[in-house]
Amino acid sequence: MALTIYNTAAREKQAFKPIDAKNVRMYVCGPTVYDFAHIGNARPVIVFDVLFRLLRLLYGESHVTYVRNITDVEDKINKRAAERGMSIRELTENTTKIYREDMRALGNFEPTFEPRVTETIPEIIAMIERLIASGNAYTAEGHVLFSVPSMPDYGKFSGRSVDDMLAGARVDVAPYKRSPMDFVLWKPSSAEQPGWESPWGRGRPGWHIECSAMAERLLGETFDIHGGGTDLIFPHHENEIAQSVCAHGGKPLSNYWMHNAMLELTGEKMAKSVGNVVTAHGLLESWPGEVLRLQMLTTHYRHPIDWTEAGSREARTVLDRWYTVAAGVEPAARVPDGVLAALEDDLNTPAAFAEFHKLAGAAGQGSNSAARELKAAGLSFGFFGQTLEEWRRWTPKGKEIDTKHVEDLIAKRNAARKAKDFAEADRLRAELTAMGVAIEDGPAGTIWKAVQ
Repeated sequence: MALTIYNTAAREKQAFKPIDAKNVRMYVCGPTVYDFAHIGNARPVIVFDVLFRLLRLLYGESHVTYVRNITDVEDKINKRAAERGMSIRELTENTTKIYREDMRALGNFEPTFEPRVTETIPEIIAMIERLIASGNAYTAEGHVLFSVPSMPDYGKFSGRSVDDMLAGARVDVAPYKRSPMDFVLWKPSSAEQPGWESPWGRGRPGWHIECSAMAERLLGETFDIHGGGTDLIFPHHENEIAQSVCAHGGKPLSNYWMHNAMLELTGEKMAKSVGNVVTAHGLLESWPGEVLRLQMLTTHYRHPIDWTEAGSREARTVLDRWYTVAAGVEPAARVPDGVLAALEDDLNTPAAFAEFHKLAGAAGQGSNSAARELKAAGLSFGFFGQTLEEWRRWTPKGKEIDTKHVEDLIAKRNAARKAKDFAEADRLRAELTAMGVAIEDGPAGTIWKAVQ
């Protein structure tokens, strides 16, 4: 089966045909590093990591280029640095470091390139100059703005009417705009704000132009796949298309656009602006990263997720079983056909996990080949990053277990059982249970695991 993906621009599933099979190129919008990423911010990272892994399987590890940016210039960053009494550089460095650690803990590969806005200023300025020269941008009171009326197809990508776009644009109407829909490419900076010298004075870039310039620098004028959340379709991706198409003489920015749906808490979109944020960093203190990864991928990427603690517990139970039945085997040489076919069908991860469950069932019945295929499938998804013992003994932060003490209590319990002192054995089991330890007696002896 050939890879098919839902292309937002075409509003349908399409067969994927790369521009160059020896260099498949993908760009995904990354974080603005002013605070911890909430778990909703982690969804595109996990979704497009699965796609990255799949493309590497299909075209070869050295034939896929994945770019995910870091936005380290933004007014929210300036405000947060001032609130915390720290430099902008210190804030962005600390937040970027934590973001990378958290995304790695969720089982994601590093992207091929991770450009920063602050490292792309010359390319941003050059792109703006081209847009001015082509008549698609103009200067006004120290600003440079993109002229939306200069692009007749503006709004086609997001399917928005002029009235809808005007309603949004009126939130930020300035007297120097020729049209209320025009958006900022460059804006002046005060002495306290980050800024760079440019033909239009000291200033900083607008949000949308940043991604256009970073993508152009690392992937060329037209690349294969552009990804992000549905919240970015308008205005961010609409504006990216406008800038890039006009700067590149009408060439498309990306041939395929993919968008993951939003994550919700009790039916509401998770957002820092409404204060219902659960951070990935905080969840990783309470759950193994693989649990959160499985919980995220159990829902198809184009469907909203209602994030619950019950969902985390269910994912932990599923992984407990997979780890147990796949323990001690070498992975099969290739990903099972059923799993691969599900992924090739627009990243149908729920269908892929149905195949996982079939393999786990057969492995539980003693099939070594099924266990090996399950291990191969899991590794391709970013699972099985620990030994079974490490998995069983993982505990939330602040609830760490003294392994030596546990093993001493188990040894005493085994001695009590051997001496037929069952009351003492029961007491020791109860002590272990109170510590958050579950034990299981079997032919190979007593094994234990931490429970949440």
